[in-house]
Amino acid sequence: MSALEPVAEPPDQAESSAGQHEPPLPEPVRQRVIALASAAMPAVPADELPTPLRRIAKFTPTRRAKLGGAMIAAQLSSAPLLRQRLAGHVVEMAGDLGQAVLAAEPPAAADPVEIAALAYLARPDGWRDMIDTAAETLRADVANAHATDRVRGLEQRLAQAEHDRTIVKVEVEKLRDEVSRLRDENGGLREESRALARALRDLQTRERRATELLAVEKGRSARATIDHDAETRRLKAKLAEAESAAGAARQTAKDARAVDDTRLWLLLETIGRAAAGLRRELALDPADRLPADFVAEICADRPEAAGTGSARALDADDPARLDQLLALPKAHLIVDGYNVTKRGFGEMSLEQQRRRLIAGLGGLAAQTQAEVTVVFDGAERVLGLPPAPRGVRVLFSRTGQTADDLIRRLVRAEPSGRPVVVVSSDKEVADGVRRHGAYPLISDTLLRRLARS
Repeated sequence: MSALEPVAEPPDQAESSAGQHEPPLPEPVRQRVIALASAAMPAVPADELPTPLRRIAKFTPTRRAKLGGAMIAAQLSSAPLLRQRLAGHVVEMAGDLGQAVLAAEPPAAADPVEIAALAYLARPDGWRDMIDTAAETLRADVANAHATDRVRGLEQRLAQAEHDRTIVKVEVEKLRDEVSRLRDENGGLREESRALARALRDLQTRERRATELLAVEKGRSARATIDHDAETRRLKAKLAEAESAAGAARQTAKDARAVDDTRLWLLLETIGRAAAGLRRELALDPADRLPADFVAEICADRPEAAGTGSARALDADDPARLDQLLALPKAHLIVDGYNVTKRGFGEMSLEQQRRRLIAGLGGLAAQTQAEVTVVFDGAERVLGLPPAPRGVRVLFSRTGQTADDLIRRLVRAEPSGRPVVVVSSDKEVADGVRRHGAYPLISDTLLRRLARS
């Protein structure tokens, strides 16, 4: 039989080992089994190793035994085929000793731990007896080691006792000399004690005098404490009065604020109910079309329709003013298209001007959620214009009508009080929409705002 082939167990032995629990291994034997299996693991193809061992198979044998010892022991106990394959390589590496263990004839002078580890892996006839023999030998070695340690300890204690006895003799002589010296010192100390007694009597006399002076000072301190306590009580009474007055003032202010809140709530409730009653009286349904949509149907051409808009502005060229106006509720932004594009990017073609302005207004509408309408003169209208962005309404004036006329119609169509912002540098357009309550802004305001986006 080749030593590289798995060591097959006899059928009766395999059945008996499968039917019995693994024997408990002494810790040295267990560690040696793990070390032998770790050293032989590279000889087994990686795809034949159990999945838990494939990762640690790449480690060095020492690190493999240290980090994966428990895992290797578990696999040796639960995977007989793996143990047999590893046993073949371990027996080959052990040489003559491995062959002797395999033949169940281990030499008497061999290390019992090594014999037990090889027997556990190879499982020859009587392998359990080999493990038990190794365990007995280890226990005997441990007992002998303990006995040797105790004998050595007793010898050390005897030597230490002899050494201590010698030291005691020396110390006794020293103590005798010390007693003689102390007797001499005792005489001197008695004289010093008499002198100290006299000094103590003087100190006691001084202490009585100091105690009398302390009693006088305590009386003065007690009178000062009484005066301080009286002043403290007076100040606390004043503080309590001030806190009471402040609490009354806070309660009065709170009551007044509660009355104001009640009046305000009543006013808002009255206005809300009046509005609800007016809505029921007029039988108004929610509007799904805005005023500019009606003007666009009657007076304008539009390629595509979209969305909702913004608010009425102040006559200024600061883009921040435009943002303030578009922040007003239900604002509507109306843009004189070519008036803005020819001022901002007139070097482009009309189609490119329209596309750029409409794209910019789409971003502005998305940011402000405002209703945006851009008006172009119908003479330049192009069929097949791409759909306008969400929230932007694109209109073209009809034949015989200018964009300025359409802008004025859009402004007049809005209800009084709705914020409407008109962007155009045409002074005539600005004056006309201002008379109808709109807020005109010059084209530069919108161009600067779009450039900032």
